[in-house]
Amino acid sequence: MSGAAKSLEERIDRLESLDAIRQLAGKYALSLDMRDMDAHVNLFAPDIRVGRDKVGREHFKAWQDSTLRDQFTGTSHHLGQHIIEFSDVDHATGVVYSKNEHECGPEWVIMQMLYWDDYERIDGTWYFRRRLPCYWYATDLNRPPIGDMKMRWPGREPYWGSFHELFPSWREFWAQRPDKDSLPQVAPPAPLEQFLKTMRRGTPAPKMRVR
Repeated sequence: MSGAAKSLEERIDRLESLDAIRQLAGKYALSLDMRDMDAHVNLFAPDIRVGRDKVGREHFKAWQDSTLRDQFTGTSHHLGQHIIEFSDVDHATGVVYSKNEHECGPEWVIMQMLYWDDYERIDGTWYFRRRLPCYWYATDLNRPPIGDMKMRWPGREPYWGSFHELFPSWREFWAQRPDKDSLPQVAPPAPLEQFLKTMRRGTPAPKMRVR
């Protein structure tokens, strides 16, 4: 149904859904940084999958609690732009930028990343169905992450993040060098609600990595 043909009720519902989903991202950051694990896990669908074979908020709370106690003294998540697209009235996908700070014992680790999100409305309330973290870098505040292997946590070997993996345009850009003597072709604009899908070039839905 085109935007012009939608009823006033549908348009209001879409605006309210957009706001509720944006609130989810803000509530995620606040509840995580303040270590309110109940508030945090209740932002996710009741049957949230945890790892390969566990389901439910109780398992998610146990995993989050262990991760935060083992790795971080304190954290702060600063949210950036948020793109949201709907597949139907109760399902949406989004991308949220996040600039984070972490106290890790004697080191202060800064991070740039984005979240690839799936949202679902259940009984009138929007929840995270899944959050896939995609990292560009993590490094001590005083050590710029120049070069390869930009994920540099204390006590771990550096490794690649997945910041650019969702979008083929990154590899395409560096794999080709345009002819400066001719104008490049420009693809048509993405259809409504398909900006993210168009940028992903039809690649499969991303999967959570289990480390």
